[in-house]
Amino acid sequence: MSDPAKFLEPLEVEKSSRKLIATRQSKKLTTLIRSLPVRNQFYAKKFSRAGLSSVDNLVFPDDLHKLPFTTKAELVSDQSSSPPWGTALSEPVSNFSRYNQTSSTTGKPLRWIDTTESWQWMLDCWKTIYRAARVTSTDRIIFPFSFGPFLGFWTGFDAATQLGAHAIPTGGISSQSRLALIETLRPTVMCCTPTYALRLLDVASESSTSLTDTTVRVIIVAGEPGGNIPMTRQRIEEGWAARVIDHHGLTEVGPVSFECWEAPGFLHINEQEYVAEIIDPESDQPVPDGQQGELVITNLGRSACPIVRYRTRDLVIRTSEPCTCGRTFARLVGGVIARADDMVNVRGVNVYPTAIEAIIRSVETIVEYRCTIKRDGAMRSVIVEIELCQSSAIEPSVIADEVSSKLHQALGLTVPVRCVGHGTLPRFEMKARRFFVEA
Repeated sequence: MSDPAKFLEPLEVEKSSRKLIATRQSKKLTTLIRSLPVRNQFYAKKFSRAGLSSVDNLVFPDDLHKLPFTTKAELVSDQSSSPPWGTALSEPVSNFSRYNQTSSTTGKPLRWIDTTESWQWMLDCWKTIYRAARVTSTDRIIFPFSFGPFLGFWTGFDAATQLGAHAIPTGGISSQSRLALIETLRPTVMCCTPTYALRLLDVASESSTSLTDTTVRVIIVAGEPGGNIPMTRQRIEEGWAARVIDHHGLTEVGPVSFECWEAPGFLHINEQEYVAEIIDPESDQPVPDGQQGELVITNLGRSACPIVRYRTRDLVIRTSEPCTCGRTFARLVGGVIARADDMVNVRGVNVYPTAIEAIIRSVETIVEYRCTIKRDGAMRSVIVEIELCQSSAIEPSVIADEVSSKLHQALGLTVPVRCVGHGTLPRFEMKARRFFVEA
């Protein structure tokens, strides 16, 4: 078993000076970028089309902006043209041993494969997440979802076993059975989506069971907004009497950021393994710390399937001020604020799903909701359906009026809100789909 003590303090590399962080990134970037024209067909073509006959004279990270962006649409198109894996691989396909794919909630799934070495790199990134969450080899970690091709918690599970923790898979069983396992096996850590942490609270309430006295002390959430939405976070923490730790990553990039115990609401970028740029999503120009922009990521250790200057479409605000935890990695203020792809303009107002959720989660009696953007001629309108907990004694119309009023105050839009019967709206284990835009 590993020594628990060494997982509680930040590593020295996580407390390096900003200058030393940039120096390390420079070395890794130089090695990575110079290898791509001869090893990676996808990037060889991209660099050529961008007029870069050679990358050997570029100096990093200063010249990183001279390289072209990479988009998900490009990668999907590349896989369609060269099925099934595409050409963005730097090693022969026979060297790859792991398969995952994106959740495809917004389109065609992107397939991604890893070598043993690139997979291990991601597990090491996950150990950084565990360390910041104060998870050690003495913990018992439960993973309450079905293990499909979604990458996030596969890497979390494998990293937990390497950490020396007791990892518990719970795929293929009901929510009630998972709650029974929590009572019987007494895990101290749970990894899931924010949606499913709330779903288990709902299931428990149906049998008048409280989850505040379970052994779960930390809930690591990822896969969707929620951990960074104050009201959602508060509802999970109060319902479980546990600390929520947010984490952010992408299948095609890996585990990018993590929250530390000392500073809730901020996500550290793992700058030992990633280079993060913040750009204006319209002009593509860099924006300074403190201003909102789109997160662009280059990973430094997944060399068999690298990503260079990936436009995540995540809207963030960066600060490079040191954290009270001692880490000097840059941080995302408020986590991932929204996704540029999710924004819908309704009668002149930019509407984001995260803004809708923040309002709805402030009403305790609502257990589930669905938001639909409808088109009325040339204009759009918003309709919200809500589902109340069975124990609610308040007249549904009163709650609907309250939510409608809050939405109007926050968005400046008149939003009809309708209560539906308990169990009407769908439930989710992984990424939830509550925001629909009709063509």
